[in-house]
Amino acid sequence: MQPAGKVALLTGAKRVGAVVAEALAADGVDVALTYHRSGAEADATVRAVQAAGRRAIAIQADLGQVDECRRVIEATIRELGRIDIFIAMAGLYESTAFEELSPDVWNAQMNVELRSAFLCAHAAVPSMRRQGGGRVILFSDWLPTSGRPRYQGMLTYYVAKAGLKALAEAMALELAADQILVNAIAPGPILAPPSTSAEEHAAVSSATPLGRWGGADEIAKAVRFLIESDFVTGETIRVDGGRHLK
Repeated sequence: MQPAGKVALLTGAKRVGAVVAEALAADGVDVALTYHRSGAEADATVRAVQAAGRRAIAIQADLGQVDECRRVIEATIRELGRIDIFIAMAGLYESTAFEELSPDVWNAQMNVELRSAFLCAHAAVPSMRRQGGGRVILFSDWLPTSGRPRYQGMLTYYVAKAGLKALAEAMALELAADQILVNAIAPGPILAPPSTSAEEHAAVSSATPLGRWGGADEIAKAVRFLIESDFVTGETIRVDGGRHLK
């Protein structure tokens, strides 16, 4: 798929998502993005996309709610006319001790990470079919992709991200006849959380074979590749600097 003139919807456009949105705009893509609480960041990304000469909108939504997922799709089509590319980046990166897990904690993680990715993709497919094809890119994580639940307190996160890899594979098979290619990206050490100490930052770098954090541009490169490729589907690409090798 040549990206110029296409429309992309990104759920979750804070930090890495903002970089992806700007990279797509540079390729000639109009962008819709969702946010929950980060309105200022979303508005800044919209302005950056518009400065690149592309249309952009930001949609406030709680993707943990079923009706909100469909509303996001409808708003994107109403404002931008179509959806060619759907990128599910919304997520909750939270640690919960095992003894504190509850159905509410489980549901919150699954709803935002996994269920919303399916619901939004499912609702976007009719638009892609009308255009003769499309791209769906989901975001997993290097740990479940490598079968390594290494960190305690991340049970729901790990299971949700493992589910996204499975979802990409199953949807790729279901939608191949429509020329809708579905893949996943599994990031490793890309951007450190704001609370990361200098010691923690250095420890991750030393545990990564390439010896550094990757930076958001590496995710944008992977997204561009999956959009432009016409023969990769059902795949999960680890963008982790070789972190899974140790």
